[in-house]
Amino acid sequence: MNSNSDTFDVTIDHAFNFLSPEYAELFDSSAATAFQHPLWLDSLYTKLAAHAGAKRMVVVVRHRASGALAMVLPLLRIRRGPIRTVEFADLRVSDYLAPVCSPDVFSQLIEDETACREIRRLIRPFDLLRMTKLPDRRLPIENLLAAPRRVSMDTNAYATVLVAPFEQWRASALDRSYQKELAKKYRQLQKKGALSFSCCDDSASVLAALDVMRKFRGPRFQAQGDGDLLQRPEYYGFYSDVALRGLGSLVRLYAMKMDGNLIAAVLGLCHRGSFLVIMSAFDIAGYKSQSLGALMFEQVARDCIERGDQMLDFTIGDEPYKKLFGGQPSPMWTVVQAGSTAGAVTLFALRQAPWLKLAAKRMSEFRLFPARTSTPAR
Repeated sequence: MNSNSDTFDVTIDHAFNFLSPEYAELFDSSAATAFQHPLWLDSLYTKLAAHAGAKRMVVVVRHRASGALAMVLPLLRIRRGPIRTVEFADLRVSDYLAPVCSPDVFSQLIEDETACREIRRLIRPFDLLRMTKLPDRRLPIENLLAAPRRVSMDTNAYATVLVAPFEQWRASALDRSYQKELAKKYRQLQKKGALSFSCCDDSASVLAALDVMRKFRGPRFQAQGDGDLLQRPEYYGFYSDVALRGLGSLVRLYAMKMDGNLIAAVLGLCHRGSFLVIMSAFDIAGYKSQSLGALMFEQVARDCIERGDQMLDFTIGDEPYKKLFGGQPSPMWTVVQAGSTAGAVTLFALRQAPWLKLAAKRMSEFRLFPARTSTPAR
């Protein structure tokens, strides 16, 4: 490591402006994901953090010579029962987490012993340091924090490579019998009325679609853990805010309608030639045998290909339908470090008895780890 302290300045900026031009420039040149986009993080910190009892802690690293941003590490301090945690800004809405930094600058930062030591000092104290949902082959944040080696999560992410024209992708990604099955069900669906598929292009259509999505998802996920996030006002506010501000740039909201009434919707993020699915909803009660979800994703893929996208990313979660659409698994990683005796005991107990995680999820007054909700249930 280089012990020269003249390269970087490290601070904690509790009022960091994610909508600033300098952050936008850093994000555009970084190896970060769509879930570190300026709009996403601005809304997460302003709409969700306070409701979760989380305190914002944004690590800001600047080039000393110029004052320009070098790295931003968006973190939160959260107390879960007696355990003090430091973790990525996630709050159950983000699928991929990463430092906002270019690979070259990150390599320089890793070599700067003084800067690394200062980052590690500033994020303390904590009982547990949790860096989950780390995508494969991304910046090794554990090296920056002198944390233990990353370990794989119990779930994968899935994405399918898109090729034009749509018919070519469909033939290569979907099994022949599945293609025939979907074609048959699509014809059946068309016979039920005036079927349409579109991308919401104004605020009114976005809010109308989100409202119907909330109604569809409530009963469907009532029995899963603590239910669907859209049923919570603060989360509905978060997704609405991101969708409205990001419409036409970061966000696409697809809608399928029958006789003018919404029967299926998919909300996702656009980032560097990929469309990342973050939420979907379907009128399962009204169309039990029509495979609305599969038909909807087929239309989403068609539109993405026509727009020139190279990837349809189903994000985190091992739901079987993702493989049916040619989704290839990619491992997800987590880095956890104990910072106290209480943290070490908690970490040991969770590793020895994973069922404790489930018990912790169900205890509203003592949540060590918030429930991780995969794409469909989120």
